Amino acid sequence: MKDRRAIFRVAADLWTAEREGPAGLRRRQEERLASLVAYARVYSPYFREAYSELAFGPVSLTDLPVTQKPELMERFDEWVADRRITLDSLEAFIADPTLSGVRFLDDYFVCRSSGTTGHPGVFVADRAAISAIYACYAFGGFRLLRRARWRRLIAKGMRRARVVGTAGHFAGAGMVVLGQRDNKRRKERQQVVSVEQSLGDMVAQLNSFDPAILTGYPSAIRQLAQERRAGRLHIQPGLIGTGGETVSVEERQQMAATFGAPVIDGYGSSECLLLATTCRYEWLHYRSDWMILEPVDADHLQVPPGEPSHTTLLTNLSNRVQPIIRYDLGDSVLVRPDPCGCGSSLPAIRVTGRQDDILRFASDDTVIEVLPLAITAGLDEVAGVERIQLVQTSPKRLSVRISCQDEDQQATAWQSVSHILGAFLDRQGVKGVSVELDDQPPDDLGASGKFRQIIGVAPSGPP
Repeated sequence: MKDRRAIFRVAADLWTAEREGPAGLRRRQEERLASLVAYARVYSPYFREAYSELAFGPVSLTDLPVTQKPELMERFDEWVADRRITLDSLEAFIADPTLSGVRFLDDYFVCRSSGTTGHPGVFVADRAAISAIYACYAFGGFRLLRRARWRRLIAKGMRRARVVGTAGHFAGAGMVVLGQRDNKRRKERQQVVSVEQSLGDMVAQLNSFDPAILTGYPSAIRQLAQERRAGRLHIQPGLIGTGGETVSVEERQQMAATFGAPVIDGYGSSECLLLATTCRYEWLHYRSDWMILEPVDADHLQVPPGEPSHTTLLTNLSNRVQPIIRYDLGDSVLVRPDPCGCGSSLPAIRVTGRQDDILRFASDDTVIEVLPLAITAGLDEVAGVERIQLVQTSPKRLSVRISCQDEDQQATAWQSVSHILGAFLDRQGVKGVSVELDDQPPDDLGASGKFRQIIGVAPSGPP
C-alpha cells in the first residue's frame, strides 16, 4: 500500500510538471540533482572520494566527473549506498534464475545488463526508483493508450504479453514478475513469452493467451509479424510496444499495418528502466524531471541540438541506492532543436542503440531466424567471461570470440559457451551448424558505441 501511494504521488507530480512546462521541469531537475549529489557524497564511498574537492552548495552538472561502467563495477561495493549490499552477495542472488523479480533484502529490484558496451553490469533499484518507474509507465501509458484500439483492449481484458529474454535476471522479465508479486491480480493479465524458446512455441503461447497489448524486442515483433502474415499467428492486439533494440520508423509502420494496431517504441536501459517513449510524430520524449541525458562528443563536451552525439551521459534522479550520475551510456542521441509538433514540453530525441543482427541459419531445406537477444541471453551468465561476440561466417558456421578475466579460464568458458549454444540451436530446430572458437578477441564497436555481440550474414538460400 505504501508503494502504491508513492506511485500516485509521483504520477500526480508528473502531470503537474508538464502543465508547468519547461520551467517546472527544470526546477524539479535541479532540485533532485542537488539532493542526489548530496546523498551520494555522504553514503557512497566512491562518490565521497570523487566529489572530495567539490564545494558544497549549488550543483553545476558539468562540474561533476564522468563515470564509466568498468570502473564502477570494479569498485561496486564502494559505489552502492547501502553497506549491506556487496557484489558477491548480488552475484550469488542472480545466480539463481528463480529469484528474478524477487526483491533483494526485501527492498531492491536487481537486474543485469547484457553487456552491449562490452562490459556487463549489475544494477540495483530502490523502492523510490521503482515507484517512479511505475508512475512513468502508467502516466505515459495512459496518454499513449489514446492511440490504441480500445475495443480490443477491453474485450481482451487488458491482457499483456511481453516477449523478452528470460535466461537471467534481465529487466524486462524481472519487472513483470516484480509487478505480479506486488499485485496478485496482474498474474492473470500478464505473461512473459520467452525469446529463448522456438518460434513455433512463441506463436502457440501467444495464440493461447491472446493478448490485448503485445510488447517485446523489435526483432521479436518483426518475426511475429511475419508469422501473422503467414497465417500462423492469430492474435489481434490493440497496442504494440517495442524496446531494447533500435527500430526505424518504417519498421514500426510495417508492424502497425500487419497487426492493425499502433506501435509505440520505448527507450530504456538497465541503469534507468524507462528513459523515453515515442509520440505520434515518432520522436522519443524523456522525463527530464526524473533523469538527465547529455549528448556529448568523444571528449564528453556537449553536442548542440540537431547533431548526433558520440555518446550520452545519463543521470538517474530517482535511484539513490546505486547513484547513476553522468554515466557514459554509450548511445548516440540527437536532440530535436525545435518544439515537437505533438505539443509535449518534454525534450524530444532520436536514439541509435543496440544494432545486433538477426542470425539466419540454413537447416535442411529451410532458413531459420534466430533473435540476437535470445541467443546471447544465457551467455551472459558464463563465469569468467568479460566479453563474448558471435560472428556468423556462413549459413552453416558460427564463430565465437571470447575474452576472459583470466586466460586460464578460456578453456572452461568455451566448454560452457559451446554447450549453451548447442542446446539453444537444438531448441530452435537448427541442425548441422558448426560452432567454432575464434582465436580473435571480440571487437567491432558500432557507430553508436555499443558493443556488437552479434554479427550476422544472410544466407542466399538452403545449401
